[in-house]
Amino acid sequence: MILRKLSSTLAPWLYRFPWLIAIPYRIWAFFQAKHTVGAVGVIFNPNGQVLLVKHVFHPKYPWGLPGGWVGFKENPSETVRREIEEEIGLNVIPTIILLVDTPHARHLDIAYLCEPSSNLEIKQLSFELIDYGWFEVTDLPCLLRFHYEAIQKAVGMRSNI
Repeated sequence: MILRKLSSTLAPWLYRFPWLIAIPYRIWAFFQAKHTVGAVGVIFNPNGQVLLVKHVFHPKYPWGLPGGWVGFKENPSETVRREIEEEIGLNVIPTIILLVDTPHARHLDIAYLCEPSSNLEIKQLSFELIDYGWFEVTDLPCLLRFHYEAIQKAVGMRSNI
């Protein structure tokens, strides 16, 4: 509860002054492996809407796909499953790799199409998140290019099934 209150207080400041996140990010990056890997999941509800979450620590593009950093010796599909469960309490099964990209030299992003293994009830929001929403794919908020392209690829795959 304390972390959630802190996140709600911190987010407006980071949105207003996005450069504030650069210092802790550089400290964090110093202790990371030479390359980092992120994994996200694209989840649709029965109405064809996609799930997006609003992050505290992403001031330039707060809305995005749920996911996170791949841990040491962790399979990226397991990362997606774990992160989605931790962040919003939803159980999913990553089924297909939709997209792999390198937004910069030391990072790799992987997007998976995910199927819910239980109902789509969001049970919680972690301290990293402020909000979530189900969005029409034709009416998305401003997203990172990678997230937008992963959603578009998932839409194309779903229409071919």
